[in-house]
Amino acid sequence: MFWKRIALLFAAWLFIALAKAQPSNDITVSISAIGGLQYDLVRFQVKPGAKVSIVFTNKDDMEHNLVITRPGSRLKVVNAALALGDEGQKKNFVPDLPEVLGSLPVLSPGDKRTLTFKAPAKTGVYPYVCTYPGHGAVMFGAMYVTDEVMPLLKDDPEIPPERRSGKKELRTGHDTHTAERSHSFREDPPYLYRIFLPDAGPAAIAVNLPHRLSYCWDAGACRLRYAWQGDFLDNTDIWKGHHDAYGKILGTVFFRDKTDLPLRVDQPGNIPTVKFKGYKLIERYPEFHYTINGIEVYELIKPKEDGTGLIRRFRIPQTKRMIWFVADPEDGVDYQSSAGIWRDVRLRLLPEEAREFTVTMTKK
Repeated sequence: MFWKRIALLFAAWLFIALAKAQPSNDITVSISAIGGLQYDLVRFQVKPGAKVSIVFTNKDDMEHNLVITRPGSRLKVVNAALALGDEGQKKNFVPDLPEVLGSLPVLSPGDKRTLTFKAPAKTGVYPYVCTYPGHGAVMFGAMYVTDEVMPLLKDDPEIPPERRSGKKELRTGHDTHTAERSHSFREDPPYLYRIFLPDAGPAAIAVNLPHRLSYCWDAGACRLRYAWQGDFLDNTDIWKGHHDAYGKILGTVFFRDKTDLPLRVDQPGNIPTVKFKGYKLIERYPEFHYTINGIEVYELIKPKEDGTGLIRRFRIPQTKRMIWFVADPEDGVDYQSSAGIWRDVRLRLLPEEAREFTVTMTKK
């Protein structure tokens, strides 16, 4: 009996030792959202049935999520997220579809979350994508569930074409790095994306509106820089991988802000300190959130119904101070407002008037 117990204990010890000696199929993957509407990790490989942990970090200054889909269903999921409309924000732009295998919610800049799941037993290419409106056409990658070798990066049809030249990828724990890069995409307006634009800071946001109107919002300076009418942008130089390239405006610029900053506090000559707080989509139009001297401001820009200019809706719900909107007579537009009193090209608003007002800009 004694030797039998010893034999059993030895067998158990040997089994545990061999199990520990076996290489684990479990994998932890770090994926970051970065500038230019892209994930820094464009693809990675796992074995069927492996335990996978995705550590997702938003290193961009825009909001992003991450959704894992079944093979071949990325665009279906992206379109379904877009169709959520005003419900999208509540659902983190993740539609209720069987094609969605897992997801991480919309993260604000600097946030981090982890998703842990078991890889499918069926081999295949499972896309991951940001379904935030306007992002999914270019912001995606591929999870390869396979025991085989992934195709060469340059020949991989499962990743964005612009990423087939040595972008960061992961093969069972080994990755390579290259520089970041911007993208372009088309969608029914309104839509937006991050891109380098002339005469704007590095945090420029290009927005395409109905009536072939477009504008450049500078998130760093918290201001509308300029607006144009006609075709949107030519991003050929960016597609070619020129790292310092800018999008080329295809239309005709009809408005260009020539002020230091349009919104002022107390006196029209006071230049405020600004801070960008992000944006949210309202019927697919971005409403920008920022502060002037610590005062919360919300600005939403839509086209005029006849296509002759822009309507800017401002909400400053908590101020008790006088607000001024300052324009320049040479900026290319005529102004009207829903509240306040104009003094030449300076609009004075009492605190109660500033809670919500519009400024209409019509092309001269």
